[in-house]
Amino acid sequence: MVDDGALVDFLIRRAEAQSLARILPAAAITRGLNGKEMTEFGLLKEAGAVCLTDGSHSIQSTALLRSAMDYAANFDMPFVHQPSDSELVGDGVMNAGLFSTVLGLRGIPREAETIPLARDMQLAALTRVRYHAAQISTEGSAALLKAAKSRNPQVTAGISINNLCLNENDIGRYRTYFKLNPPLRSEDDRQSMIEALKTGVIDTIHSDHDPQDTEVKRQPFAEASDGAIGLETLLAAALRLVHSGDVDLLTILRAMTSRPAEILSLASGRIARGAPADLILVDLEYPWQVTERELRSKSRNTSFEGARMQGKVMRTFVGGKTVFTHKEAA
Repeated sequence: MVDDGALVDFLIRRAEAQSLARILPAAAITRGLNGKEMTEFGLLKEAGAVCLTDGSHSIQSTALLRSAMDYAANFDMPFVHQPSDSELVGDGVMNAGLFSTVLGLRGIPREAETIPLARDMQLAALTRVRYHAAQISTEGSAALLKAAKSRNPQVTAGISINNLCLNENDIGRYRTYFKLNPPLRSEDDRQSMIEALKTGVIDTIHSDHDPQDTEVKRQPFAEASDGAIGLETLLAAALRLVHSGDVDLLTILRAMTSRPAEILSLASGRIARGAPADLILVDLEYPWQVTERELRSKSRNTSFEGARMQGKVMRTFVGGKTVFTHKEAA
């Protein structure tokens, strides 16, 4: 966790010296991500943190959450929060419904997301913080956000590519690479997420890149860890929605480039005079298949193993310099 200004400074300096990509540190809202004691937001911002978040950890205390939002609003820092009620989640391991019953697995109700999200929306309006719902996955959440955004323009929301492209049926016979947080929901929920993206209720799409060791994924479903890698499949998976005619290309690209940059107040994410020349060259029709042996990540826990994709990054530029070239790029 990044809960100290010195660590933010270290990450930035280390990245500048060794990384080909731009690293933008997100600072913790609470120390140790424990949801009990706030970090020093001002010092973290001064050190270079672009936003505040406890990652996949959700703050359960309403009083602490209000204080944290008040504090963040003073520094005009985006407040990225994962709405999840830990007691309603309990020991659930997948979406609650008929399919979880058939598999004999404990379910996570949609209300575990919608109830804390409704609370967060009220607190965001009260404190005037720049609030971003990190990951939503249900039709009810989309309805809450649509209503909140009509009254509060500082509210935004994101979604994992997994919840846009997959549903609970993909779990099949206890396939642990599909055990995710938030869980894969019903097909009706997935279709609602697509509609929310098209109408602007959902602002951003992210990879939810969460590497896990093979040992913790090759366990009985209820005991396996949550998470899947997603960086290398993010664009191609999103382009599935374009090729199927569900979402237009500009909506997809905006949700992964300029809109996140706007939320984080970055100069990047757009092609404009004076903006950083951080660009990709994409072949939208390039056919390929996801295989573990071709993945560059040290982890192999992808939810798209064996999936046939259409669309590939051919070249990547950072600051105008080529940092990646596909082997088949012209």
